[in-house]
Amino acid sequence: MTDASTRKPTEVSRAELVRWLNDYLKIDAYPDPSMNGLQIEGTETITRVAASVDTSVKTLQHAADSGADILLVHHGLFWGDPLAITGPHRTRLQTALAADLNLYAAHIPLDAHPEIGNNAMIANALSLENRQLFGDWGGHKIGLSGELPFEQSLQDFADRVQKLTGEICLVHGGGSPTVNRLGIVSGGGAGAVAEAAAAGLDTLLTGEPEHKHFHDSFEYGVNVVFAGHYETEVFGVRALAARIEEEFELPWQFLHHPTGL
Repeated sequence: MTDASTRKPTEVSRAELVRWLNDYLKIDAYPDPSMNGLQIEGTETITRVAASVDTSVKTLQHAADSGADILLVHHGLFWGDPLAITGPHRTRLQTALAADLNLYAAHIPLDAHPEIGNNAMIANALSLENRQLFGDWGGHKIGLSGELPFEQSLQDFADRVQKLTGEICLVHGGGSPTVNRLGIVSGGGAGAVAEAAAAGLDTLLTGEPEHKHFHDSFEYGVNVVFAGHYETEVFGVRALAARIEEEFELPWQFLHHPTGL
């Protein structure tokens, strides 16, 4: 019998892990400008995983300091426009390359994933029933709608969400004083109010507000609970890292760098 202290750590090749991630997340299924997939190539062998919502010098350095070989993020480095390798962008790349750290990003595929996506994990935490696809993104539904197990006041619901995310919720009470039929779109889903109204939902749960959609809640008669862009998108990367642990027995760590937005 091999002593646990001398047992060789589990490892997987970068190529195998990236192939598995690409297939599991179906990264080519959505019209997404964020260059989903491997964004920075580092070491060929993965023994430890880090996960974080955003890519920044802090998160990259934290991942390197933690001994991770790959950092999984929801918000990567690229958003459809070419970037010169100067300033903060250069520093981010330099930080990852100096540590031989791989960077893998999954944006819309991680919002929409039916098992470990941000919206699926929030729906699970709220015990959402009779789920339907909801929240249009380029012709694809990336969120979920459904019914809560029991009707509750809007304030009680907001308090429940606050306990779930740790973020003080901003509430626009434009509709019913109670919550029963709910739509969920993590992150930047403020524009889904009209769709929520058309679907007969009384409340929309999303991340951050947008000024251009301020009046929608009150004019469409739909409550909107804003629980923070960052805080509604911690769920997917954590669940993905845990799923990798199940599949490959790789240890992982979540790197918490909240933005307050």
